[in-house]
Amino acid sequence: MKFVTNRTAVLLASLLTLGSVGSASAETRWDMPTPYGDGTHQTQVARSFAEEVNANSNGKLSINIHSGGSLIKHPEIHRAVKTRQVQIGEVFIGRLGNLNPIFKLDNIPFLATDFDSAEKLYQASKPELRKALAKENLILLYASPWPAQDLYSNKPVNSLADLSGLKMRSYSPTTSRLADLMGTTPVNIPFSDVAQAFTTNAIEAMVTSPSTGVNGQSWDYISHFTTIHAWIPKNMVFANKRIFDRLDEATQQVILTAAENAEKKGWALGRKLAVEHTDTLAKNGITIAEPSDQLISEMQQIGQTMVSEWLSEAGASGDAVLDTFQSL
Repeated sequence: MKFVTNRTAVLLASLLTLGSVGSASAETRWDMPTPYGDGTHQTQVARSFAEEVNANSNGKLSINIHSGGSLIKHPEIHRAVKTRQVQIGEVFIGRLGNLNPIFKLDNIPFLATDFDSAEKLYQASKPELRKALAKENLILLYASPWPAQDLYSNKPVNSLADLSGLKMRSYSPTTSRLADLMGTTPVNIPFSDVAQAFTTNAIEAMVTSPSTGVNGQSWDYISHFTTIHAWIPKNMVFANKRIFDRLDEATQQVILTAAENAEKKGWALGRKLAVEHTDTLAKNGITIAEPSDQLISEMQQIGQTMVSEWLSEAGASGDAVLDTFQSL
């Protein structure tokens, strides 16, 4: 009986040791799913963030990037971090619009159409972004912008009448609403399926960045690009706060410093690529056109409608964000 008891004690000790090893491993190795491929600047920024953490954490933490939805698909990344399936992740902010109005703000057209105003809008909205994420037990680390969202089509577009009835790609609740207001039919298509969707006429137009067009070699299936500069959306990187809080203070600071540096790099790259990638589209045969006065006027009216709708949904906190934005 004593022999059995001793064996049981050894077995229990072994199991406890294995459990503690597994726990330590979970705390020192973070898996970070990202939705876009290695060629996008967003993934490049994420890799630089991870490399800085890995280099400066003295072996206490290793962040491993899983790009292009290879570990977890884009629609599931938020839930995966929230439920601690993974420790950290990156998403396109507007995709979370159904969770909280503050996420919809990132896709409102003609509110912040250049990088200076987009940075001001981000700073004004950051406290509410953090609050919304905190309710999900998440901590915001950094946000990185895309170039401004422009109009892709296979014919010249001088007014919304030229788009009437077309199938428009959407990728968030706000872009679906935008498609409705533009007189088009929204079709939810992930970035990875855009080329096939155009070639099979599943979609006939889209509003997205020149970077998305370059990364998807859109010149193979699109002929026209109109620089409406509707808005400047962002990706954000967040971690599970419970897991973050388990790290020692020095490692937490390494992450926060790397996040601050990644954010600076992301904004600098967004500005740079807005010009370079538009030039790349032109060099590959896409017709680049400035929007007509009529098209801009019509799009601005849509923007005003969407701002009003957003304020009705967001309430007092939305008023406060826009008041802060306008005061910066």
